[in-house]
Amino acid sequence: MSISMRAAPRRRRLAAALGAGFTALVVALGATQFGGTAYAATLFSDDFEDGNSTGWSKSGGSWSVVADGSQVYRQTSTGADAKAQAGSTWTAQSVSARVKPIAFGNSSRSVGVAARLQSLSNYYSLVLTGSGTAQLRRVSGGGVTTLATATVAVSPGTWYTLRLDAFGSALTGFVNGTQVATATDSTFSSGKIGLMASYASVSFDDVTVTDTAGPGTPSSPPPTPTGSAPPPSPSSSPPPPGTCNTGGTPVGFAAVNAWGRSTTTGGAGGPTIEVDTAAELIAAIAQTGPLNICVKGLITVPAGMYNVSSHKSIIGVGSGSGITGGGFNIGLTIDDAITSPPANAVQNVIIRNMVFRNASDDSINVQMFSHHIWLDHNDLAQGYDGLIDVKRGSSYVTISWNHTHHHSKNMLLGRDDADDLQDTGRLKVSYHHNWFDETPQRNPRVRYGEPVHIYNNYYFHNTDVGVACQTDAGCVVEGNYFESVEEPISNSYAGPGGRCVARNNIYTGNEPGAPDCSGTVEEPSAYYGYVLDNPADVKAIVMAGAGVGKI
Repeated sequence: MSISMRAAPRRRRLAAALGAGFTALVVALGATQFGGTAYAATLFSDDFEDGNSTGWSKSGGSWSVVADGSQVYRQTSTGADAKAQAGSTWTAQSVSARVKPIAFGNSSRSVGVAARLQSLSNYYSLVLTGSGTAQLRRVSGGGVTTLATATVAVSPGTWYTLRLDAFGSALTGFVNGTQVATATDSTFSSGKIGLMASYASVSFDDVTVTDTAGPGTPSSPPPTPTGSAPPPSPSSSPPPPGTCNTGGTPVGFAAVNAWGRSTTTGGAGGPTIEVDTAAELIAAIAQTGPLNICVKGLITVPAGMYNVSSHKSIIGVGSGSGITGGGFNIGLTIDDAITSPPANAVQNVIIRNMVFRNASDDSINVQMFSHHIWLDHNDLAQGYDGLIDVKRGSSYVTISWNHTHHHSKNMLLGRDDADDLQDTGRLKVSYHHNWFDETPQRNPRVRYGEPVHIYNNYYFHNTDVGVACQTDAGCVVEGNYFESVEEPISNSYAGPGGRCVARNNIYTGNEPGAPDCSGTVEEPSAYYGYVLDNPADVKAIVMAGAGVGKI
């Protein structure tokens, strides 16, 4: 068991080496005793990989740490109201755990997690029942009140991620990242956390407590956006300093149901951690499983490209957080022999609100059939090679609301004319509401992808070419604002030609060139709905909304 105020990799090393007692002391004394500032995000975590349940107090049942793929905390009795508690007296808390029911004593019995646990007879809980429901409960004096309930398919032997948020009087329950129950109750304002097994056998793993709510899908979401996000109001306030916004929904190809994924959710359903050193960041992005990584400050990393694994959200805090010196690689090792999406392709990655500077190679590289990637509201400049490159069969990508500047080779889609076996029929990417600010070329430069949807972007003083659509690519370029761009759109820029459709764009400024565009292209509307902003408004909308500090 471990308690910490830092990223998971460091927490687990501390706990393994020094034990829970010292780790709890670190929290009790605070950062002023150890140097630096404490950015409280993860308050508690236990994955039981140390082979013990130190720090957990048990009541009823039969508890032990056993192997179940990894080490888990298991309660085996179906004839007891079994409970375990841990942690400190926290007020705001988001309690998450992986829970695998094994057997229920009868259909009314339950397993789950508890928050604001003041005693083993006074707490809030989110449980799964043998009858196939999720219930949000208040237990007071041992009496149970069901505050909200929802039908959920519950199968013994299946892992579920349960999360119970308690902030103020608002209680919200999630199953596998989807909101299933909500209620308002002010009976308990603080307490510990717990694991509940009421006359049911169950395994628990990856218990995490954070002091900010994790991501999740509302049970009654607003209508799915069919077009661009509304422009930020000029009078609206920026996000508070220190904010790590892990929410948001992509528009475009990243939201399309394809290749076994319905949309892009990043680290939804996983814990949220905060990192402020290169070692913490590099370790966090490589972890397996869903994870929300809040990056604090501009972190200098050694030169190189660092692999990002599937199901990650990497979010900058405030308006000055990100990396300098290296870049992110999203994708498997390059292999020319692989010509169709492999089962282990990297998928479901979100990078938002990040500053990228002085990359030794690419700032962000997406390769080898990686899919469902959302790159949004970033500020990228002064790299070595590409700022954002997508290649080698990668698809279902949205690149939106980024500000790119002080760089020449901006965005490449498709690496080489010889990559037809990997790229043909793939490289489906949406570029919208980006500010291509004096970036001479590759805005983007496209090979093979179709349809590539380039809409509502603001191009300013691109001295070589705006959109270069070549090598049998199919591009739909619409609703953009081109200002002082020498050659706004070309399908004969270099090498073999492509096909493009240009419509409803504005060309203005000093001697703007005419679009060089011809052919027929598959329409993006065959994949997703969208609504264009008026191209006359795009310059103002994008300049106000693109880049960091805007989400």
